[in-house]
Amino acid sequence: MNMLETLQNLLNDSGFVSFFADGGWKNLVMIAVSCLLLYLGIKKQFEPLLLVGIAFGCLLVNVSNFFVDGASSSNALYHPELWSAFLEEGGEYYHSYGHIMANGGLLDILYIGVKSGLYPSLIFLGIGAMTDFGPLLSSPKNLLLGAAAQMGVFLAFFGAVCLGFDGNQAASIGIIGGADGPTAIFLTSKLAPELLGPIAIAAYSYMALIPMIQPPLMKLLTTEKERKVKMEMTRQVSKTEKIIFPIVVALVVILLLPSTAPLIGCLMLGNLWRECGVTERLSDTVQNALMNIVTVFLGISVGATTVASSFLTLDTLKIVVLGLLAFCFSTVGGLLGGKVMYIVTGGKVNPLIGSAGVSAVPMAARVSQKVGQKANPSNFLLMHAMGPNVAGVIGSAIAAGFLLAVFK
Repeated sequence: MNMLETLQNLLNDSGFVSFFADGGWKNLVMIAVSCLLLYLGIKKQFEPLLLVGIAFGCLLVNVSNFFVDGASSSNALYHPELWSAFLEEGGEYYHSYGHIMANGGLLDILYIGVKSGLYPSLIFLGIGAMTDFGPLLSSPKNLLLGAAAQMGVFLAFFGAVCLGFDGNQAASIGIIGGADGPTAIFLTSKLAPELLGPIAIAAYSYMALIPMIQPPLMKLLTTEKERKVKMEMTRQVSKTEKIIFPIVVALVVILLLPSTAPLIGCLMLGNLWRECGVTERLSDTVQNALMNIVTVFLGISVGATTVASSFLTLDTLKIVVLGLLAFCFSTVGGLLGGKVMYIVTGGKVNPLIGSAGVSAVPMAARVSQKVGQKANPSNFLLMHAMGPNVAGVIGSAIAAGFLLAVFK
């Protein structure tokens, strides 16, 4: 009799029983979604460094999280109800990381790095150390293309408002148009943490699909003549310029928009370590070891927010559609800016480099190069496209800082 009771208890405590409870089918759907994301990350190599971690975090949270009367099971890795209490203004546990540490699971603790803005900022530190701002410095007008490519952010924002999202949520959805995953995660964790899962997955999915999304728009909005334009080599940038640049940008941008300090500050510090010539060890560490460690934690903890009960909603579908529109409009904005420069310079600027104004470095620049070379095999646009590309990184951070200042 004791053996039968023990077996019955084991069965009741297992996750399999919960699949047949009310809403349990949603967990099965999310497990299928996580397997699809794993396939895209591993087989198709869609942003695998982050997508594989996000997908496995999604798998873990939907295997371990089952709800009874609105609360997670005691052995859950992630507890949404703890984070609801964390965000409840005036509540006993409002912004209490101690309560999370004392009662949370593994993924709750890892998610603290997302909620506090630590992981995205450290990612920007690594991006800064890996980025050469020389192409931007040699042709400062590329800043205008990076700014033009933020058009999708604000168009998607107004679209989200029209679909019933509040200001904070609309701002978080719009930032997908910047094609910058860490920025999207940073802004969403501050303004609309309940939407972090779908926004992060949408942002990284569309970044991975750049080679499929951008070329049709590039061909639609440019003529064969424009695509064949062969740009002249830009001037050589001095070492002094490269050292002064991150210092000046940090001073000007942070004084103008203090809310950009975590992202812009880390981006420029990483770049300064790269360029100053006396901190090679630090630059190497943030480019490699630190970047890899943070990527592990960021991917898994973001995946943890894709709890079935909150992910499988109509709002998620709206976010996916709005994210795609945001990304497309950002590409269009960059291309239109490139066409203006083509006209103003008398045909010396290839408009294709404008599409690289989204901040997916260096993938967007490579797409510009590929499309340009198809039109003119002797064309080499990569280094020219890197100017708007790195400008887009700064532009997306500034856009996020502006939205954070307005809505926080």
